[in-house]
Amino acid sequence: MQTAAVPSLGLKYALLGLVIDHPMHPYEMHQQLLEAKALGLVWHLKQGHLYAMVASLEEAGFLSSTTESQGTRPPRKVLHLTPAGRSAFENWVAAPVAHGRDLRQEFLAKLFFAAQQSADSALALISRQRASCESWIRDLRQEIHALEASRRYERLVLQFRLSQMEAVLSWLDQCEQAMDAPDSPGK
Repeated sequence: MQTAAVPSLGLKYALLGLVIDHPMHPYEMHQQLLEAKALGLVWHLKQGHLYAMVASLEEAGFLSSTTESQGTRPPRKVLHLTPAGRSAFENWVAAPVAHGRDLRQEFLAKLFFAAQQSADSALALISRQRASCESWIRDLRQEIHALEASRRYERLVLQFRLSQMEAVLSWLDQCEQAMDAPDSPGK
């Protein structure tokens, strides 16, 4: 579900979600990510790195900016989501992560924004991620089965990955139950 001809920007898309409802300046974005709540629970970003990511999102045409006068202080840049940025963000939020290692940050960011849209959006994302995890589990089981008995270390590595994916499936069940609860976000 990624947009065509645009390199994968991964977690950078989460920055688009911060400006989806109202324009804001990069410093304000950084302050939101510093808070130990919401998206700040899973993603910590140095201010310089955030500015570089914003620049790449502007270069990709996902953000535009204006300058805002501040009296005697230097003007500040205010970021606006472009139509292309909105489309890219919506596609990113709806798609499951492509690798197990991306579950810890990228999937959690996607789940955060999907839950803000609606419980149904979050449940749909969880369902798509479950299907991806089930596919990874099938592949891992086949790899383990195909290994020669003498390749003990490789078997242990694959069994570790398999147990992680099985734990993720159990956690996705918890996510589904939480989003299905009457007091969940978007309900």
